[in-house]
Amino acid sequence: MSFRVSGLAAAPFQPLFALSDEVLAARAICRVIADEKPGFPCRVSLEDANPGERLLLLPYEHQTALTPYRASGPIFVREQAGEAFDRVGEIPPVLRSRLLSLRAYDGEGTMLDADVTEGGQVEDLIVRLFSDARVQTIHAHFARRGCYACRIGRA
Repeated sequence: MSFRVSGLAAAPFQPLFALSDEVLAARAICRVIADEKPGFPCRVSLEDANPGERLLLLPYEHQTALTPYRASGPIFVREQAGEAFDRVGEIPPVLRSRLLSLRAYDGEGTMLDADVTEGGQVEDLIVRLFSDARVQTIHAHFARRGCYACRIGRA
């Protein structure tokens, strides 16, 4: 089973870095400086920020379907994120080092299945979830905090 892991596009977030802290706060966004690694996983590059890097912590609607599973949550975006992680068959290190919750959705945005796994075994769970032909996409979450991490699709 071939799968594709995708981070978020950087472009929608880049203009936010130029805003003042007051304007960001009015949008429920915080500017933060990474003070440890790991600890600040960027949802664009799917890399942990290095200590001293600037990031934004902001709400992000990752499941936009008009179903009971519609969802949003906090994400970190590095100021220097660059291109989004987008690779076939490759699990980024930011996922490998954490406990993950994978949530499988059909084409209408209804959750069909979900499970938790250590990042080192995530491929096995991806294969199992995609064995259901109805599953169109999987959302990976960092299980301990529940925050959205990335999208996993069929390749």
